[in-house]
Amino acid sequence: MPKIIAAKTIVTCPGRNFVTLKIITDEGAYGIGDATLNGRELAVEAYLSQHVIPCLIGRDAHQIEDIWQFLYRGAYWRRGPVTMAAIAAVDMALWDIKGKIAGLPVYQLLGGACRTGIMVYGHANGETIEETIENARHYAGQGYKAIRLQTGVPGMKGAYGVSKDRFFYEPADSDLPTETVWSTERYLRSAPALFEAARAALGDDVHLLHDVHHRLTPIEAARLGKDLEPYRLFWMEDATPAENQASFRIIRQHTTTPLAVGEIFNSVWDCKQLIEEQLIDYIRATVVHAGGITHLKKLASFADLHHVRTGCHGATDLSPVCMGAALHFDLSIPNFGLQEYMRHTPETDAVFPHAYSFKDGMLHPGEAPGLGVDIDEELAAQYPYQRAYLPVARRLDGSMHDW
Repeated sequence: MPKIIAAKTIVTCPGRNFVTLKIITDEGAYGIGDATLNGRELAVEAYLSQHVIPCLIGRDAHQIEDIWQFLYRGAYWRRGPVTMAAIAAVDMALWDIKGKIAGLPVYQLLGGACRTGIMVYGHANGETIEETIENARHYAGQGYKAIRLQTGVPGMKGAYGVSKDRFFYEPADSDLPTETVWSTERYLRSAPALFEAARAALGDDVHLLHDVHHRLTPIEAARLGKDLEPYRLFWMEDATPAENQASFRIIRQHTTTPLAVGEIFNSVWDCKQLIEEQLIDYIRATVVHAGGITHLKKLASFADLHHVRTGCHGATDLSPVCMGAALHFDLSIPNFGLQEYMRHTPETDAVFPHAYSFKDGMLHPGEAPGLGVDIDEELAAQYPYQRAYLPVARRLDGSMHDW
């Protein structure tokens, strides 16, 4: 058996912070996993180095399920983003090791490919509707078959999803949280106009998506979904905070616009009611925040029973290690829907050389053994950790709102 003899965390910031776990076996094989939790990176690093790594030494690296259960059931304080991100990092690294030892890409170990590639969506945004549509044309020209559209709200600075850079969006932008301003009323007036113009400009053959980012109450989200129905969105994402899963019943009663949610979920229990009652169409839980490939595959199988497809989060707060793991997962499951793809910067890609590739609106994980992603530790050391926070949002009257 390949015995775990060492493990360590690597924190690096090639444009943004990433936390990587590296596990080494006595046979020379090693694996890496993503442990990044946006804005709380060092909390996961400490959880791993102080509480998890000591429990790994001496264990059989092939016993992925047993180690997952040990780390989950063995911690009295279960779940939560810190715990589940740490478990996910271990899980990814162990799948990486298993694939390398077997000489196979991880998707083959998960049952083989269910499709030839993974359809991804890009992010088109701008301060104005015209700028957003111009950016969307660029993505369509690159072969993207699905595009998320976000635009500024008239009279409000710092709208969610609108970046300073045309192609790279990194919301964790400050040493202390940036405070933005929000008006639901102005947003509800402007969002339908974006999609009316976009559908007219882009035609019917491109999938259009939109992220509400938990900003609306259920009845406000229902109103927006109804207003967007003529433009046939692929999905409306994170329409309302989902702690109260039953709140999606109200949205479902009033609109046929497909609903996606779950990028901040960290276990199947966060979406059990949403899936069982078919209140959503796409579950967006991702490998690093939902306990790794082992747990996410179980969640996807549960969703498949209820006609819910996956739509995994894939922003730049996930390292290329997680993106690689997500692609192996996406390729292997029958109920895949769509994969988010926010391209990393050249600096990040250099730190994390990878086998996955993009062509004609699709990604493929490649055929390298394991996850097909590595880390250049010498280069990573040149980018020390820099504290960065996600923004917060206040209403026009100064009270706090969901960012």
